[in-house]
Formats: sequence, C-alpha cells, structure tokens
Amino acid sequence: MRWQIKKLKISYFPFQKNIYEMANKEKKLKGLTLHFIPYSEIASLESVERIKKLLRIILDNKVVILQGRLRTDEETRLIEDTMIMIGNIKGFKGVELAVISNDSENSSLFQKFRFGIAKAITGQQNALTIIGPATIVKEMKKDPKKLEVMMR
Repeated sequence: MRWQIKKLKISYFPFQKNIYEMANKEKKLKGLTLHFIPYSEIASLESVERIKKLLRIILDNKVVILQGRLRTDEETRLIEDTMIMIGNIKGFKGVELAVISNDSENSSLFQKFRFGIAKAITGQQNALTIIGPATIVKEMKKDPKKLEVMMR
C-alpha cells in the first residue's frame, strides 16, 4: 500500500486567503467597465487606427464612451469589421452603437452660425458616442431627449 503525503497549508492569520483562490474568483466575477476616451486621444489617428483602438477595448468586454463621434464611414467600417468578427472570435456577438448629439434643428440661423464658428475655433465635440459589446449591452433606445442603455 502506498502512502500519499499531502501538503497542508497553514495560515497564521485567519483572515488571510489563498492567493490562488482569489485569482480564480476574479476570473469568475463579472462586472461592467466603462472606458471613457476623450476625442483628443483619437483625433490624430487615422480612420483604421481609430477603429482598431476601439475594437481592442470592446473585445476586452468594456463599454466605450467616446467624446465626439466617428465619421459616417468610420461607423460603417466599425460595424462591417464586427460583423466579420462574429463568426471568427469565440463568444463575440457584435456591438451596439448609439450617438447622442446636439440637435440644432430648433435653433435660429444666427445660433447655428455662432455655434459653427465656436466649433471651428475650439474644435469642440458636441456629441457622445457609446459603443459596447452585444454580450454586455442588451439594447440601446434613443428618444429625442434621452438615451436608454439596457445591460444584460
């Protein structure tokens, strides 16, 4: 008969936890991470680099809050790239994207002109883009006055 000797882990402090158990628990914990990106961080990047940067963050299961908005062709490219990734990356189900911007439809011509000049001088971005992985963001509903983001 063969005897097996097992190592006993003796802790001198009753509140001390095994680091290995803590690491395993951290992997099991799920949470929501919001990643804010100021527009100045991506302003100098080319379109392809902007999309790559956003996709890297989204693939880490983080919801991106971008100051400003992407150009229409960049939004289209982002959606095209995520559609290609759906079949190729395990567990990736796509993205949800919504943009909140200042509607200047009710503004007078003078207010539009004044805002246009201020925007040209300061480079102000008056929009907010929210992009999240579909595994976390269930749905985004945009009403004229609000944006609702439903999480899973």
